[in-house]
Amino acid sequence: MMPLIDADYAWQIIRDASRLPADKTLTPTEGLTITADGAWQAGPNSVSEAAAALFDTLLPVARGGLSFVIAQLGQSLDGRIATASGHSYYVTGEASRVHLHRLRALVDAVIIGVGTLEADDPQLTVRHAPGVNPVRVVLDPNGRASAERRVFTDDGPPTWHVIADDVPALPGVATLRVAREADGRLDPAAVLAALAGRNVHRVLVEGGGQTISGFIAAGQIDRLHTVVAPMLIGSGRPGLSLPEIETLAEARRPACRDHPMGDDRLYDLDLRRTTTG
Repeated sequence: MMPLIDADYAWQIIRDASRLPADKTLTPTEGLTITADGAWQAGPNSVSEAAAALFDTLLPVARGGLSFVIAQLGQSLDGRIATASGHSYYVTGEASRVHLHRLRALVDAVIIGVGTLEADDPQLTVRHAPGVNPVRVVLDPNGRASAERRVFTDDGPPTWHVIADDVPALPGVATLRVAREADGRLDPAAVLAALAGRNVHRVLVEGGGQTISGFIAAGQIDRLHTVVAPMLIGSGRPGLSLPEIETLAEARRPACRDHPMGDDRLYDLDLRRTTTG
């Protein structure tokens, strides 16, 4: 009888799959087949429920292609990611945090905006799952970041500070310069092009809501993982803020799968397969 694939073995398979050629169909163990787009098939009673959940949610990321951008957003049932004061620890539960760290382990770089840096002082490392830390990228068009933040001072993975052409660089911090758009912001496509020029192609846009919204509005997100907690905050900072539309016929309707994630629920949106109307 073929041994059961448990969650730990599934995560190892997913990590291995992320490092192999994007067009290759995989058979990492007898009875299990993984296609180039992340679909999988296994023999009966060979995959545990937890392993199947990992395959469903993470194989499409691992097999997303050489150039791939995913975002994760954790929000309340009424679409808030924090209170009005910015308090967000923790909207979603432990399972969501583990999932986020697994996403970090599957990409080359993780991006946050300067607002998230200043509010949360995050580490942006892989701590809740086995894996390699990604490069950390801070988008800061106006040079507001404090040089004392942990991503600039700890002994963790490299951090790149992305600023506009006319902004002074932080001493001792690796700097990328990107031209401003007319509204003063950094063009998401230009940011990704600058990263690609440094051989960084698989990217997680982690926060905050404005940064993720900007990448979605610019058409630069391939996949969006939204984890919804059964919580009503009632007011505060919204998850997404996209350009206004007049009618629901203009609303985007991405291909979507949903999965339980602890007490929360994950909505896995494929933004490359989106319809309107």
